[in-house]
Amino acid sequence: MRNIVLVLSVTFLGAAILPGQDITELLARMKAMEERIQTLEAEVNALKGRPEARREAVSVSTAPQEKSAEPLAQAAAPAPSGGQLPVYGGAQMGTKIFNPDMGVIGNFVGASGRNKINPLRSLSLQESELSLQAIVDPYARADFFLAIGEEGIEVEEGYVTFPTVKGGFLVKAGRMRAAFGRVNTFHNHTLPWIDRPLATFNLLGGSLEEADVGIKDSGLSVSRILPAPRGLFLEATGEVFRGDSGTLFKASRRSAVSTVGHLKAYRDLSESANLELGGSYGRGHNDVGSPFVTQVYGFDGTLRWRPLRRAIYRSFAARTELFWSRREEIATTQRAFGLFASTEYQLARRWFAGGRYDWSERARNAALHDSSGSLVLTFWPSEFSQIRAQFRRTRYAERETANEMLFQFLFTLGAHGAHPF
Repeated sequence: MRNIVLVLSVTFLGAAILPGQDITELLARMKAMEERIQTLEAEVNALKGRPEARREAVSVSTAPQEKSAEPLAQAAAPAPSGGQLPVYGGAQMGTKIFNPDMGVIGNFVGASGRNKINPLRSLSLQESELSLQAIVDPYARADFFLAIGEEGIEVEEGYVTFPTVKGGFLVKAGRMRAAFGRVNTFHNHTLPWIDRPLATFNLLGGSLEEADVGIKDSGLSVSRILPAPRGLFLEATGEVFRGDSGTLFKASRRSAVSTVGHLKAYRDLSESANLELGGSYGRGHNDVGSPFVTQVYGFDGTLRWRPLRRAIYRSFAARTELFWSRREEIATTQRAFGLFASTEYQLARRWFAGGRYDWSERARNAALHDSSGSLVLTFWPSEFSQIRAQFRRTRYAERETANEMLFQFLFTLGAHGAHPF
């Protein structure tokens, strides 16, 4: 490249030189141009972050070259001691402050069949999720998810994350889904099924008429990666919430906060398979009154298989969660148990099939229990849409059996950040 530039330079200079000019002047100009080209190459390499190039750019001898290289050397200097800040998009970070990533996900659901206990509407735009995500500054990131339903709008999640807290802590503040188990953290459109398991309705708060249940509230979350043996990933999370979460927790005074804790262990079993196990605990006051407390315990396990050579055509996931509830009431204490287990297998590049089994007692009356079985088939026309069908057979404690066919259309507009897998 340098030789081509020199040849072209000689051609143009030779055409511009008057017949009376001395050849020495021409050679001097050529030498000056070659030095300038070397300087520009050093500056470009310095911008690419090569240490040897930075030293070369600083060592250039001519005065104009020194002025050009000095700011580059200062920009490439390492950060002061005390912890280097992460890079958030480089030069594009400033544009994201005034133009955040925005996206909309539509969740259209239909149902047919017979269900007297939990009759879903025949057709409904169950939820439209609007996401607004951006980097606030080098120390914080903000994420907002607004759930727009046919009855109104609510903040599904809206929190700020501080990833540079000393000590390796990750801090969040705002309204968020609690880190209780795995499925509780999923948004509706990220579920591998159309509905949520019965145990989340019966034991984690919510009524059968609600489409979105689980522990979510306004509060603070602190998590940290723990030291662990080689090959094992451990993460602990502690959260404090206001104390209002569906029918599970109800704060009647300011000090009646709720708490949630979660410990996650992750390990790669092979280059294609991994296993994740977790334990959860939640505590808060219930709607009987401040002296009465509800405690929930949980265990979650997820096994994933995705062969590297056939990753876009074959995969398998199996997950289960177990829940225990202890609810204090005026004259008694209700103890209830629930679980679900599901599998999902990728048949082809765009086709997935799976099933789920649910069994759960009811937190307010453990003598009553519900059970359900589902078969699910999912088709992805593209990464921005999916079509799902689910046959669900549910036997309620009222001795009613419901056979239903559910279907779902999901479609995405704009940018939408990745959710935890």
